[in-house]
Amino acid sequence: MSAPDGSGRTVATGAKNPGTDPNPPTGSKGLALGTLGLWGSVVIGLASTAPVYSLVATLGFVVMAVGAQAPIAFIVAFVPMLFIAFAYRELNRAVPDCGTTFTWATKAFGPWVGWLGGWGVAIAGIVVLANLAQVAGQYLWLLVGDGSLAKNVPLVTFTGVVFIAAMCWISYRGVEIGERIQNVLLAIQYIALALFVVVAFVKVATGDAPNATPVSLDWFNPLAFTDYSGFIEAVLLALFIYWGWDTCLALNEETKDPEKIPGRAAVLSTLILVVTYVAVTVAAMSFAGLGETGIGLANEDISGDVFLALKDPVLGPLSFVLVISVLVSAVSSTQTTILPTARGTLAMAAYKALPKRFASVHPRFLTPSFSTFVMGVVAIVYYVVMTLISDNILQDSILSLGLAIAFYYGLTGFACVWFFRRDLFRSARDFFFKGLFPLLGALMLAYAFVQSAIDMLDPDYGYTVLFGVGGTFVVGVGSLLFGVVLMVVWALFSESKPFFRGESLNRDTEVLVPDEPETYGRSIDGGLT
Repeated sequence: MSAPDGSGRTVATGAKNPGTDPNPPTGSKGLALGTLGLWGSVVIGLASTAPVYSLVATLGFVVMAVGAQAPIAFIVAFVPMLFIAFAYRELNRAVPDCGTTFTWATKAFGPWVGWLGGWGVAIAGIVVLANLAQVAGQYLWLLVGDGSLAKNVPLVTFTGVVFIAAMCWISYRGVEIGERIQNVLLAIQYIALALFVVVAFVKVATGDAPNATPVSLDWFNPLAFTDYSGFIEAVLLALFIYWGWDTCLALNEETKDPEKIPGRAAVLSTLILVVTYVAVTVAAMSFAGLGETGIGLANEDISGDVFLALKDPVLGPLSFVLVISVLVSAVSSTQTTILPTARGTLAMAAYKALPKRFASVHPRFLTPSFSTFVMGVVAIVYYVVMTLISDNILQDSILSLGLAIAFYYGLTGFACVWFFRRDLFRSARDFFFKGLFPLLGALMLAYAFVQSAIDMLDPDYGYTVLFGVGGTFVVGVGSLLFGVVLMVVWALFSESKPFFRGESLNRDTEVLVPDEPETYGRSIDGGLT
């Protein structure tokens, strides 16, 4: 049953007695309502970025690119993320739909652009799942014996496949169980990072750090960059480290207050992340220095995994804590990466942008069952095939992720400005949060996309050369263009006609969300409400 809420939008009503109903009510797509509160949404947003893994993957390369200006590089890269978070918040208030970028871009620019926005979210999730699975497999076997099993490719690949399957099962069972697990996994990550930061600074203060380097204000000076190309490279790398906070927006229909809580969680997540990354970077630089040998952060030999080189000098007998935290971070992000992609494809199917089977929701768990299953299978196949073909191509696909991220984040920023174009001059708040900030964030990311693509054309960029250019460019741009092919093919089917004619989803399409969602459903934060 539904009723108008006075704003032209249709809202779901007719919940049973909320205090006694054993099954939480469902919304327009069949998902469970009232499952996440603000804390749960922030946890999901943070877990999706995999803070420990992200630092492992990028810190060394950022330091090599800009040296002592690494902290300010992370802060500069945070700016477009914050601006895009504002765009997500404002769009979510108006259209709290789990399709996020797909739904918003369709409402703003039409079905063809919106479909590609949904594809950008999906391809980024599939590619990163392969890398997360590989990292999880490697770090699990680093804990066994002398760690040599981590170099056993078949064993690591099989372990990664098991991790993807396990996280798909958890996602299939429902957001509630997933959020509870994420609480534990995120706590482990932050305990490990806090331990690393505290011990590193203590050893610097007591003179026990081998390459103690005093913290300098120049580390935070944006005018101190001497190599502009290095600065651009560092910022592009840092974009990846923030990616993932938008997962809490993809769960908006399963949140207690879908119009407000997901947007607040997105902004809070980005703020917590910038503090985390800058603190860890400063601690590592102060402890290890910027030398090009040994544990110096500018040493190319350790750039791929700085924590692996620093764990013993910093934590000594407790170094296993850092190894466990990287493993946990990868596993945690594997599960939370599945969530937004599965819900994105569910939304696309609900609006006839994909076959209706993708809109299937489990009658008991109230999760996008078929979409979750397909996501897991595609990610496993991609991971195994890439591993069999060449580990170098797999690594290049990871390097190309920045293109998909910049594409759909930037598209969301532009969609925000255009969707609210008639409201921009109603108040100062509307001008800044619906117009200026999203536009600036989108322009920054558009530049990042173009500059990244140009850099990736260089045959020396990445690990492979395909068709005479960098393999990273071929994989990154090729994956986006493959989406264009799939879109055109799907547009030929009769089932898709309502979507591509702008009938099933347009600016005036009603959005079904809970009426007073905070008053019923199962709440992670407060039990049964």
